[in-house]
Formats: sequence, C-alpha cells, structure tokens
Amino acid sequence: MTQSQSFIHRFEPATRLEAPPLLLLHGTGGDENDLLPLGRAVSPGSALLSVRGQVLEHGMPRFFRRLAEGVFDEEDVVRRAHELADFVEDARERYGIAAPIALGYSNGANIAAATLLLRPSVLAGGLLVRAMVPLSRPPKADLAGKSVLILSGLRDPIIPSENGESLAAMLRDAGADVDRRVVPVGHELSQADLLLAQQWIAARRVSATHDV
Repeated sequence: MTQSQSFIHRFEPATRLEAPPLLLLHGTGGDENDLLPLGRAVSPGSALLSVRGQVLEHGMPRFFRRLAEGVFDEEDVVRRAHELADFVEDARERYGIAAPIALGYSNGANIAAATLLLRPSVLAGGLLVRAMVPLSRPPKADLAGKSVLILSGLRDPIIPSENGESLAAMLRDAGADVDRRVVPVGHELSQADLLLAQQWIAARRVSATHDV
C-alpha cells in the first residue's frame, strides 16, 4: 500500500501484456483492497491500480460528498474527479501503464463516470457497476473511441432504472460506445456482473490484438 497526492492506493503490475490496466474504484465504505479480487477475476494479468476515496461519510470512505442518498454535491464531484484524474496521470508515469479502464462499483462507478465526462483523456473506458448520473449538467466531452459497459440491477432499491439509462444516453451523446445491461439482482455485486464484465473485457483484448 502506498500514498501519493493524499490517495492511498495499491498497485499490482501486469503479468500479461495484452491485458488492459484497470483503475479500481470501490463503493461507499470500501477501500483500496476491496475490488482487487474482482479486478483479478475480470481481467487476469491486468495491471491493477486500486484507490481509496478521500471523503469520509460517518467514517466510511467515499470518492465525493453527497447531500442525501442519491443526491450528490456536484461541486465536490467536479473537484474530486479532477483530483482523481491528476492522480491517475501521475500514476501512469510512475508505474509505466497505459490509460486504464475504470472498474467502479456504486460510488466508485459514479466518480468514474464523472471522470470520463470531465477528463476524457485520462481513461480508456469504463466498466460501471450500479452507476448513476454524476452531474446534472456535464460539460461537453468527446468520448469517441471509448467503450463503456454499464451494469444495472433490475431490483436496485437505490438507483431507478431510468437513471441508469440516462447515464448511458449521456455517455452515448458524448460519443462513447455504450453497452448497458440489466442483471436480475439489487444493488449488490453478483455472478452475472462478473460474467458480463469478463466477456466485455475479453472483447476489448481481442480488439486491441487485432488493432496491433
């Protein structure tokens, strides 16, 4: 575990060159250890950069403040997304990795979506599990050439279905290639999420190999 620019994080180097690097972003109450097993399972051999959120809510780490459940402090979202983007840029140079795909869950998926919209060049794409629209009035972004998978829960008590679809539309409007899937669970992670994420990452590997 290391600390840089106030971000506590863990880094695992790649063991397979064709595997894309992943930026792992936990949900509320998680830390830099939470998503490492998921990252290894989704994309074996990928470099993993796993970050702890800097905001504490009742002692639980998050990536930005919220005013109530589902109501975000959007000014803080913008500031924290830029701080995360700056950290990722520094980490890329420090660890010698390409632009990562953000694999985020819940609050981590929301900051990943905000970072895509605010700093498109920092991320290669996003794998967003239980994500919501992070900004009501996002800036105009160019996400052409970037792929995003959104995994929503059919019975999610926190995120209305239309919110996940609005996020997908927002990212498509910015030029991203967006695939949104709805799995038959609630807000929790499931085996269905893992399978869909593995398939999506595998397709990215094949595409990168063909491009070379």
